[in-house]
Amino acid sequence: MSERSLSEQQPVSFGAWLANSQVFGDLFRDGMALVEETATYLDGPGREESKKLNRAAALAYATESMRLTTRLMQLASWLLLHRAVKEGEMSLAQASKEKAKVKLSAADPADPTSLELLPAALRTLIERGQKLQGRVRRLDTSLHAPQSQQTESPLVPNPVERQMGLLKAAFGPTNG
Repeated sequence: MSERSLSEQQPVSFGAWLANSQVFGDLFRDGMALVEETATYLDGPGREESKKLNRAAALAYATESMRLTTRLMQLASWLLLHRAVKEGEMSLAQASKEKAKVKLSAADPADPTSLELLPAALRTLIERGQKLQGRVRRLDTSLHAPQSQQTESPLVPNPVERQMGLLKAAFGPTNG
């Protein structure tokens, strides 16, 4: 074990670790790929499919494709902010201030009847976008939790250190 005592070691920020982890890398890759895939669909096959829809379905298509695009742009903004943190281009505190401009709140669920009118490919993209939003929201909660929730606060006793203290009190100091 290290020569440094437990009280001298600095706790690892879970948020900092998570931002630099493979979890974030995978989320970033998946998110940006979904943005690109959605744009390609909406500009190509989706546009052609929407021309074939009846009026009610076309209205649902327009509404849901706009909601999806907005959701994905917000998620892309969040992902790019946190990639900047990971790359050292900004601090997590700076990203926290900037992320106030990004809306990650859960989207209102679409009317199931309207969703049934949509092409299957768009429904799939909507579902994937909602899942991505859930993943980002969970990571956001972990990254931006108050510091006292990420690391041990000096006001909250460390249970391991407390137990070590009790052992030392019972058996005396150890040498080595």
